[in-house]
Amino acid sequence: MLIRDLADVKTVEWGNGLSRRFLVESDGLGYSLTDTVVNAGTKSRLEYRNHLEACYCIAGSGEVIDMDGTSHPITPGRLYALDEHDAHYLVASPEEDLRLVCVFSPALRGDEVHQLDAHSSSAY
Repeated sequence: MLIRDLADVKTVEWGNGLSRRFLVESDGLGYSLTDTVVNAGTKSRLEYRNHLEACYCIAGSGEVIDMDGTSHPITPGRLYALDEHDAHYLVASPEEDLRLVCVFSPALRGDEVHQLDAHSSSAY
């Protein structure tokens, strides 16, 4: 059994916020669990080429935008899943941070960070 507190997990500055890595590859579960904060007013172009990801919003607001421009509002209680390694923009509201609980499969190593660029997707 694994028991972890937020104060004790590895925190990674991923580019436009923080990712607290509760479960990583070395835990042997086959998936990762993160508590991720997306800084207010930021826009991140992302694509997980090696992982599938599901994100559940627990605080704040923002949107996830498909590469075709379709916007999906994100507010507490809403989940989005990137089930086809979807390239996307993750945008936090200018008024408040966006906080997500995210599951990655397969698991993250735990030290990954994004290389954010307006013209190409950051991937890991």
